[in-house]
Formats: sequence, structure tokens, C-alpha cells
Amino acid sequence: MCEISSLNQLYEEKVRPCIDLVDSLRSLGLENDLNLPAIAVIGDQSSGKSSVLEALSGVSLPRGTGIVTRCPLVLKLKKITKDKNWNGLLSYKDLTKTLNDPEEVENAVLYAQGVLAGKGEGISHEMITLEIQSCDVPDLTLIDLPGIARVPTGNQPKDIDKQIKDLIEKFIQRQETISLVVVPANVDIATTEALQMASEVDPTGERTLGVLTKPDLVDKGMEETVIKTVNNDVIELKKGYMIVKCRSQNDINDRLDLARALEKERRFFQEHTHFSSLPEGKATIRCLAERLTNELFEHIVKTLPDLQNQLGIKLEKTSADLRALGDGVPPGEHNMIKFLVKKISQFNDDLERVKNAEEDVEIPNQRVFSKIRVKFHEWKSALNVKAIKTEDALRVEAEEYMKTHRGLELPGFLNYRTFMSIIKEYIKEMQEPALKLLKDVTDIVHPSVNHIINIHFNTLPHLESAAKEQTVYLLDKQFQRAEKKIRSQFKMEKIVYCQDDLYSNQLCNVKNKSKSGYGLLASYVNADVRDMAYHLISYLTITTDRLANQIPLIILYHSLNKYISQLQCEMLVMTRENDPEMLLQEDSVVERKRNELREQLNRLQRAGMELSNYKHSA
Repeated sequence: MCEISSLNQLYEEKVRPCIDLVDSLRSLGLENDLNLPAIAVIGDQSSGKSSVLEALSGVSLPRGTGIVTRCPLVLKLKKITKDKNWNGLLSYKDLTKTLNDPEEVENAVLYAQGVLAGKGEGISHEMITLEIQSCDVPDLTLIDLPGIARVPTGNQPKDIDKQIKDLIEKFIQRQETISLVVVPANVDIATTEALQMASEVDPTGERTLGVLTKPDLVDKGMEETVIKTVNNDVIELKKGYMIVKCRSQNDINDRLDLARALEKERRFFQEHTHFSSLPEGKATIRCLAERLTNELFEHIVKTLPDLQNQLGIKLEKTSADLRALGDGVPPGEHNMIKFLVKKISQFNDDLERVKNAEEDVEIPNQRVFSKIRVKFHEWKSALNVKAIKTEDALRVEAEEYMKTHRGLELPGFLNYRTFMSIIKEYIKEMQEPALKLLKDVTDIVHPSVNHIINIHFNTLPHLESAAKEQTVYLLDKQFQRAEKKIRSQFKMEKIVYCQDDLYSNQLCNVKNKSKSGYGLLASYVNADVRDMAYHLISYLTITTDRLANQIPLIILYHSLNKYISQLQCEMLVMTRENDPEMLLQEDSVVERKRNELREQLNRLQRAGMELSNYKHSA
């Protein structure tokens, strides 16, 4: 049978630093940010999982019926020279406990589980780390997960099976995790839930290593099936299977220590009628330890390049998120005032860029004025469409007039009252679209300004609220003034007037187009209708052009320029008339988020240094 190889120079230079690197990254808390290469130990309840870990670690871990492992346990094993003493370190949350004797481990782990998972038999996702340094352990790190429970018993939560499976899946679905599936040799391997769970996330078995336990409990006649399983002939796994025999409860009762247990295991496989024929390296805890160390080393080497890329991406995103939150409010009244003035000045600068249509936007977004211009174009189109419809209605109006109002006058003499009534109706019908245009532009400006407020003051709820209050008040004020001017404009438009030379020139243009056969007028046969149309279309063209420019000018002046200028002034007044400490009270959630990002950034930077140092020394 196989014996653990001595630590030669290659091992010291390559394997140990590699495993130490990942342990160091995990101790930094990097697993909160990225998935680290690991070996997760899973198994059904009473599969012998704890016994395997005991044999590997050389210490007694909590064991018994029901749920024994109630929290993920990171088991860091570090081989030291024989001249150094055994020592252990248990850590969870922000607590650490130094262990000077292997006998202290079991109770220390039980206590930590009670702190994290509470009394009873519930579980927790919070991790416990147990570091053991001994001359009798391999250089290896494993993550022990709760055994899979099928039916809740005692005071276990009713959904305990789902809770445990969710916790296990959280680890084994990661591509960076190797699943060490512990299965009793005396059961049908196809029915074990742990292997089924592993196969769901790793259907090809590339990240799964099977370990058979309790070979001494195999029924007579079933030994060949076990051998076939170990030889990968039953349920195939790319990494295959191994078989071990750990201490039984009788061994523990007889106080059989782990060293003698390993020797007893070696003799068991060496002398067994059937299992002695197993290939070299397939059996015993010692061979499993060597195999796991090599598997972890190779897995780390394989995943390190991707881990470094992910770290770079995460570092960049964390830095960007931290920059977006800013540095926070500085202490001291003088510093606060300077900070407030700077924040408001930056905000006002962005408003100025909006007012001048110079703000930076990313595709597919548009500048505020670009959105407004679209609405102004729609307004001009609506005016043109209405003018054409008015011209179309002209024939009916004129012919009706001829029938009911014509006196002794000869054809072609224009009735001015009819002309005025058609113009006034056109003006009347365009007033509501003009007011709607005002509302549409306001609906563009308001959220855009609010967005700028959110960008600059999102971490300062009082300042943000004060700015938004001014936004609503000033925008409503300018809306009312613009509405009043638009209504006044339409009242003025009902006074049918135009400079004589402008009107005469437009009338000549309309008549020339008609003579050249252009437009609807060319088809008018009735002289009265045609003559009326000359005047009507001339005036409508002038009115349409006037409204197409004047209404947007009124709206631009009040809803954008005047509004933003007043808002900028009111924001500057805040720096003089308000208590800066009150305005600059920071959102507690944002403050906590900033601290978390700072911690994360520090963690990622330190991890980056660890990776860089390892790369240079490799």
C-alpha cells in the first residue's frame, strides 16, 4: 500500500506556497468577493464524513447522530517539522481562540457552532476556520459542509433538508470547487444523495472525487461491487474513487488513537481477501491525503489565471463604485462649508451645461435640448397639418357663404368677416396643443434635473430633499408664467394683423405658385373661393411661422433658461442661509456601503499583492 511521500525540495518550492497562497487569500476574506479554488467535503448523514476529516487532521471533530456539522468548517492543515509543537487556531466572526491541545478542538468547534447557528439543530452559512499545524498532517485545506438530512427530527427546522442542500449547492456549483463525496461502501452508491447533488452541478465528474468509507461493514458477496466502484466501473467519475477505513465507534470507545488507527487501516487493506487486490494508491487515509494535496495543488494552478483576471475586474468595479459614492463629509464646520460649496458648484456647473446643451451623455441617451427639439419639431408639424386642413375646409366655407350671404357683389370680391372667422378658428384650435407642448417640455426638464440632483446629492438626503423642493417650486412657478404668456400670445393672434409689406410679399408668392400650377389653389375654379384662398393661405403661412418660433421661445425661456438660472441662485443661497451640518447629514446606508467598499477595496488590493508576490516567486 501507498505511504505519504516525504516533502522534497520540489514540494517545498511549489506545492506548499501554492496552497498557502489560497489560504492567505481566504483569510483576507476574498471569498466574499470571488470564488476561490477549494475542496468541499459532502456526504449524507452518517456517511463517515467526520471520521475521514478526523483521520486527515489528527484531531477529534464533533460526531454523532443527526446534524453534527452545522456551519461550513474551513479545515486548514499545515505540516510542520517534528521539532515544533502542535498548535491550533479557531476563528469565526471577529473572534479567535488559540488551541494548545488536540483534545480542545471538539468542544471549541461545538461552541463556535452554537454561537453562529444558535441552540438546537439549525444551520448557519457563516464559516468557522480551524487551522492546525502538526507534523502528522498533510498540507491541505478542506471545507466541511453539513451532512445531507432527508427528514427533520427533534427540534430541527421543518425545511432543514432544503437549507442544507442550498448551502451545499452554494459551494459545489462553483467551477472553482472540487467535491469530495463521502459514501459508505455498504450502501448502493446510486442512491446516495450527495453523489446525485454533485452529478447535477458536475455531470461529467471532472470536479468530483468519490471516497468510500466503512469497508469493514460490507456484506459478504458484495466486495466485488465495491472493488468495481473503486475502479470506476459503476458510476464513472473523471477523478475516480478511493476507499478508506477510519476509526469505528468501538475503536473510539477503546481509545484507539489516530496513529494506531492508521496502522490498523493499513493492515486491513493489506490483509483483506478482496481489497488487497486494489491498485496502488487507491486505499488508505495516507494515500487519500497525498491525492487530495496534489488535486488541490493542480486545481489551484489551473484556476489562478482566471482568478487574477476576475480580481482585476472586481478591483476596477469596486474602485468605480467607491468613487461614485465620494469621500464623504469632512469633519469641522469650515471644512463642511467648503465641501457644501464645492458640491453645489459642481451641481450648478452641470445645470449650466444642460442649459447650454453641452452636457455629456452616453449613447443611446440624448441631451435635454435634443429631446426638446424633437417636441418643437412635432409642434411645427402640427401647425402645418392644421393649416392644410384649414385650407381643405376653405372650399366648404366659401361655397356656403356664396349660397347664404352673397349680395349684389360680383364674383371675386372677398368677405373679410369670413376670412377672420376661419383664421380665429385656426388660432383657437392650436392653443391646447401649445399648452401641451409646454407640459411635454416640462416633463423632459424635470426628471433630467432630478437625475443630476441624484448624481450629486444621493448620499446626502437632506441636501437632496432641499434641492428637489426648490426644483418643484421653481419649475411650477416658471410653468405658470410660461402658460400665462402662451395664452396671451394666442389672444394677440386673434387680432388679425401683419405688416403690409410682409403680407403683400407672401400673397404674391402664393399667387405665383398658383399660376405655375402648384398646389391646391390651381384646382379651384370658383373665383371667390380661389381669391379667398390666396389671402387665407398667405396669412396662415405667416401665422404658422410666427407660432412655430414664438411658442418654443416662450417655453425655452421659462422652462429651461429662467428656471435653471433661478435654481442655480437658490442653491448658492443654501450655502449661506442653511446649517451645513444639517444639510450634509449623510445617509447611514450610504455611509455603511462606503465603509464596506473601502474594506473590499483594501481586501482586493492586498489579495492582488499576494498574487503578484506569488507570481514573482514562482
